[in-house]
Amino acid sequence: MSRGGISKDRDGDPERKCIATGEVQPKNGLIRFVAGPEGQLVPDILGKLPGRGTYVAADRAALEKAVSKKLFARSLKGPVTVPDGLVDEVESQLARRVIDLISLARKSGHAVAGYEKVKDWLAKEEAEILIQAVDGSGRGKSKLSTPHFGRYIGWLTSNELGMAFGRETVIHAALASGGLSHRVVEDAQRLRGVREAESGKGRSEGKRA
Repeated sequence: MSRGGISKDRDGDPERKCIATGEVQPKNGLIRFVAGPEGQLVPDILGKLPGRGTYVAADRAALEKAVSKKLFARSLKGPVTVPDGLVDEVESQLARRVIDLISLARKSGHAVAGYEKVKDWLAKEEAEILIQAVDGSGRGKSKLSTPHFGRYIGWLTSNELGMAFGRETVIHAALASGGLSHRVVEDAQRLRGVREAESGKGRSEGKRA
């Protein structure tokens, strides 16, 4: 571990310590928070806001512990105002982030939606990531398989996927390799951690990841 309690893993990715669990892990599995000018705690989903930051694992239980135990003020070394519904706001911002990334991938030709298009991409081995709505039919979803050595995302709703593709709802989608795929997976994993504890959707639907 380097000076200031910051370390790097074997691949050179920066790591930070979660104030709730005490575990050190790569930043891409954590949520950064900063105190605004008026002392209001702000989730920094993109990790780019100025000021001293503190980190919590992308896990609903860890976030709730940080709130209930008043760990943010201790870590930021000053009084902070924690807004009501902070954990739900983090989940909402993460979902919006994943939707926006998938939308950008679609606009660049790296994402498709609809059963037949996804099936075609899988058959041609053009898909690296299979995305299916958590509220879609289990029987329908079982007809498509995660790409070999690929990833699976199954904890977005059909309405959320629909927003990414400019439709009312979407059940099946796929992303090609390259482009924004890596970022989609990273942020989708963070969303899964924040979302699964209350719904149980993350692990049951994400086991194919």
